[in-house]
Amino acid sequence: MTQVTALDWKIENLKELNTNKVKIAHISDLHLSGKQDRRQLGYLDRLFAHFNSVGFDHLVISGDLSNSANPDDWRIVREKLEEHGLYHWQKCTIIAGNHDLINLEEEMRFYNALNPLLWARKKSFDRKLGEFCRFFYELITGEEEGSNLFPFVKVINYPSQRVAIVALNSVYPWYPADNPLGARGVISANQLRALAQKGVVDSLKDSFVIGLCHHAYKVYGTDSLIDQAFDWTMELKNREEFLRAMQAIQARVVLHGHFHRFQAYAVDALAFINGGSFRFSPQRYSELLIDQEGGFTQKFITLS
Repeated sequence: MTQVTALDWKIENLKELNTNKVKIAHISDLHLSGKQDRRQLGYLDRLFAHFNSVGFDHLVISGDLSNSANPDDWRIVREKLEEHGLYHWQKCTIIAGNHDLINLEEEMRFYNALNPLLWARKKSFDRKLGEFCRFFYELITGEEEGSNLFPFVKVINYPSQRVAIVALNSVYPWYPADNPLGARGVISANQLRALAQKGVVDSLKDSFVIGLCHHAYKVYGTDSLIDQAFDWTMELKNREEFLRAMQAIQARVVLHGHFHRFQAYAVDALAFINGGSFRFSPQRYSELLIDQEGGFTQKFITLS
């Protein structure tokens, strides 16, 4: 029997926020390197303070909080969110990136690189993903801890619009042949089957649906051999399946990171927004505005 991952749902009604448009901030790829990374942490304080002063309804961070899969970096992000009053289920959504779950230096050590037991590497990876989910469970279910909570659906009833964030994990283990840099992605079959379950589309039909994963649908996509090689190391392997899954749940927008470029592009009328890299552009972020008729606008903003 094939096991199908269950969707984790939570719905919350908000009455005290804006009545015109839902305002969502999106950042990605922080790549923090500990508390000694003071310059970046100062930029993070500045950005979070800005989000509060401008009055965003929700913040999305689409992965790669850490640069070396160090939970201490996750803790730094959580502490910063707490300091700015953003560490709440209705205010913030966080997913993992490949740098949160894969320590490439460790994986490429001699004893790991020659380990033929791929199932053991997958088991270790699953433990790390579970650790991430348990660490940020307040932002996923908001209630009970879990070992692996992807995919999950977060539905918030704002006064002007019902917004559903459908989050998937696109990171998969390092393998010397298939994923040599640990940067290729895949949406697991279990997650795709979970989204395809009967009733999911009906449950989301009255919502403005936002898809969320770490990996980009589009990287370079050029005829240059060098760029094509880079594409291969960074690509979402089953991006067409992912696209079909997003279309099936009638997603309007997909937010992602991974490829460090601020981009907005469309694939078959579905909007994709790349949150770029906070590490390299800590003064820049994406703003998504959703109106009560279901329309939306998006722009990249740079702080002066």
